Amino acid sequence: MSETNPAAAAEVAAPHRYTAAMAAEIEARWQDFWDAEGTYEAPNPTGDLAGDPELAAKPKKFVMDMFPYPSGAGLHVGHPLGYIATDVFARFQRMTGHNVLHTLGFDAFGLPAEQYAVQTGTHPRVSTEANMENMRSQLRRLGLGHDKRRSFATIDPEYYKWTQWIFLQIFNSWYDEEARKARPISELVAQFESGERAVPGGRSWGALTAAERADVLGQYRLAYASDAPVNWCPGLGTVLANEEVTADGRSERGNFPVFKAKLRQWNMRITAYADRLLEDLDGLDWPEAIKLQQRNWIGRSEGARVDFPIDGEAITIFTTRQDTLFGATYMVLAPEHPLVEKFTPAAWPEDTREAWTGGHATPAEAVAAYRAQAASKSDVERQAEAKDKTGVFTGAFATNPVNGERIPVFIADYVLMGYGTGAIMAVPAHDTRDFAFARAFELPMRCVVEPSDGRGTDTTTWDDAFASYDAKIVNSAGDDITLDGLGVVDAKARITEWLERQGIGEGTVNYRLRDWLFSRQRYWGEPFPIVYDEDGIAHALPESMLPLELPEVEDYSPRTFDPDDADTEPETPLSRNEDWVNVTLDLGDGPKKYRRETNTMPNWAGSCWYELRYLDPHNSEKLVDPEIEQYWMGPRAGQPHGGVDLYIGGQEHAVLHLLYARFWSKVLFDLGHISSAEPFHKLYNQGMIQAYVYRDSRGIAVPAAEVEERDGAYWYQGEKVSRLLGKMGKSLKNAVTPDEICAEYGADTLRLYEMAMGPLDVSRPWDTRAVVGQFRLLQRLWRNVVDEATGEVTVTDAEPDEDTLRALHKAVDGMRQDLEGMRFNTAIAKVTELNNHLTKAGGPVSRSVAEALVLLVAPLAPHVAEELWRKLGHTDSVVHQDFPVADPAYVVDETVTCVVQVKGKVKARLEVSPAISDEELEKVALADEKVVAALGGAGIRKVIVRAPKLVNIVPA
Repeated sequence: MSETNPAAAAEVAAPHRYTAAMAAEIEARWQDFWDAEGTYEAPNPTGDLAGDPELAAKPKKFVMDMFPYPSGAGLHVGHPLGYIATDVFARFQRMTGHNVLHTLGFDAFGLPAEQYAVQTGTHPRVSTEANMENMRSQLRRLGLGHDKRRSFATIDPEYYKWTQWIFLQIFNSWYDEEARKARPISELVAQFESGERAVPGGRSWGALTAAERADVLGQYRLAYASDAPVNWCPGLGTVLANEEVTADGRSERGNFPVFKAKLRQWNMRITAYADRLLEDLDGLDWPEAIKLQQRNWIGRSEGARVDFPIDGEAITIFTTRQDTLFGATYMVLAPEHPLVEKFTPAAWPEDTREAWTGGHATPAEAVAAYRAQAASKSDVERQAEAKDKTGVFTGAFATNPVNGERIPVFIADYVLMGYGTGAIMAVPAHDTRDFAFARAFELPMRCVVEPSDGRGTDTTTWDDAFASYDAKIVNSAGDDITLDGLGVVDAKARITEWLERQGIGEGTVNYRLRDWLFSRQRYWGEPFPIVYDEDGIAHALPESMLPLELPEVEDYSPRTFDPDDADTEPETPLSRNEDWVNVTLDLGDGPKKYRRETNTMPNWAGSCWYELRYLDPHNSEKLVDPEIEQYWMGPRAGQPHGGVDLYIGGQEHAVLHLLYARFWSKVLFDLGHISSAEPFHKLYNQGMIQAYVYRDSRGIAVPAAEVEERDGAYWYQGEKVSRLLGKMGKSLKNAVTPDEICAEYGADTLRLYEMAMGPLDVSRPWDTRAVVGQFRLLQRLWRNVVDEATGEVTVTDAEPDEDTLRALHKAVDGMRQDLEGMRFNTAIAKVTELNNHLTKAGGPVSRSVAEALVLLVAPLAPHVAEELWRKLGHTDSVVHQDFPVADPAYVVDETVTCVVQVKGKVKARLEVSPAISDEELEKVALADEKVVAALGGAGIRKVIVRAPKLVNIVPA
């Protein structure tokens, strides 16, 4: 038999060997056991802990993964990296005495399911639920220890009821700058009614109409509707996010032109929290790179607002270089600036230069043409450092307030309405973009910051602007103020004081952060719990009417238009269901007709607060029970703002998701609904599992699994192909599914391999051929406990020898530190070293060592650990056993190697006690025969001792 089928012969000789088939049987059986026993169910403080003092005394640990989206393609082996890591960490925390909450839900609203519905007519819920079921099956096979009672999807009405409820809390709130917190809008109304706070415009609150009151409150609400600039794509019939627009101003999907348009949109006033979002970063245990990205995104800058008079009014600009005001020789407005049309004259002024007009007969023609040109560009494209600057003169002149000079006003696409005031003063001598624009349009420039590079102050000889914060101010003297001779800091302070004294400006702070555009013209999202009355006033639905569920629609496709027709507006899928849109409701003042909001919330909404729902997922009366939230997420020592104890996910969510979630948490905290002002205390970004992409001569990806390597080259069906390391994915034909690896080796092997590939936060290439190494580790582990021929346990009750004790306790000590620090690759190296020691020692393994070894492996390979634990005679699960504790006496080496140098060269190596003193080590070193020979009778000028590892002898 062995000659014809060696594998069959081996199976007969060792019927109880750990094989892929055995792994599959063991893993399925223990997964069923865990589900039936509720092994991973984390008790809450209400009820569960109150009746169990021992459980109540345990410290808690809340461990989370970033929300997965249920893709139709399912998982490839790159996806579970973070999930396995959190599972290993959570298992270790359970074994070190913690009450651990670890679960996983699905972020299931979003554009992919809607696009699939458009293409196939399949309801998004049908395809999404099928995708979720497939992912649940794949994740279960990995043995992830999730509390399944707490899982949910954002598309569950009982979940998005509370997403809508949170939206209403934000809608019914305003930010009190003095108190630095959100307060109910009713308190603001009371201030207006009593006269404590003046009504904008000077009228009394009682004299305003209902529509006027709504407009006033809209200026304060944290969720408000306004005419917002959006990326409108007529060819797709929808508004696009910036990320969906290419650098050349076209849609990623379909390559249609995208235009800037103004539409009535819902916004979140996240800018009110800019300072708190910055300040509270200091209390978070996040990677510094992520904190820096958030700080840069918020973009706090100190400067001044300055009014430039024009036709009896003023254009207000924000600048961080108010010290250069005397150098401003023209102004630039964003093409969308609301004052452009107002100040554009009917004809060109006499002193208009030909280069300024763009060849148009009138300013109005020039402005209209340029606005149309700018509307076809994305913000990214407009801000790109293009060599050629474009723009056009508006025909208007403003006045520089510090010297009274008349300066022309242009529009140019490099100025955005979304930053500052949408207008800038241009100081071309000291700003690179302004310099290029001034050269292109023959505009004057004046040096007001003395160059330190020897170029002098004659700007006609300059090739570029001179920018410096460490130079003297020159050419900056007016009738009642001079900045000449001052440094930048002092000049800023002096000019700011002067502006405030003149009433034409003030020191202020500006932010790059913009309010969050919260509307989407799509079907598959949370409906807004808002209705409009016949006067167009927005009304919040009462809590009793939540959830407002999505209605059925006949067509999920947006209505498309002529791709080049910018003067069109979206028609949302919801707007087609007239029976749902037009309703009669009693909102407390009798039945009235209303029209529902037909936009939906963005996919970010559901992921802004999901950590709170994990805590109390079946509460139909409250967002979350306060006692439960305080227990799992409340502030404590080392966590001043509270939050999840560990949150693992990709760094691609550094800004948007994390910033939005922080904003929602702060509003809920201010309103007293939660005790945690931050959602995630510790953030960890895992790396990426990459894979080789193979491409043929046409650049088309070919199936990686069918590529052969010969003589250092790669071949596919006889053709030589190129190889490049990149992402893993179905479209690149290099995806490996976890199902494949589990079938060939088992889930525990896959878990070990992914954790052993390298540091968790570093990207690493996938190599299916290397997986077998971890499979063999499990086979050796199995053989150290179980006889492969009989299936009997082979451990002995004899005491282990000292070498084995030292190997064991060093592994225990090292693995405790590694698992706590999420250094899973080095933890696996240590357990491998211990297992190899036992294998090489031969003979039966001591029971105490075998049991400790199984416990060490349990967080990493839980299925085989459960099986071996049961075979060792235990009837309870390994999941809640205590992780081994090292005996310090066996962790310290008996001896260490001390290097002895003479004249800087190694002359001897001594085995000495780790506790040896400097004096004793010096005596031992000087007495060594090799050292004596090296000295050759010479005297000693100096001996440097660094016990226990180094002695350096300097001869006389």
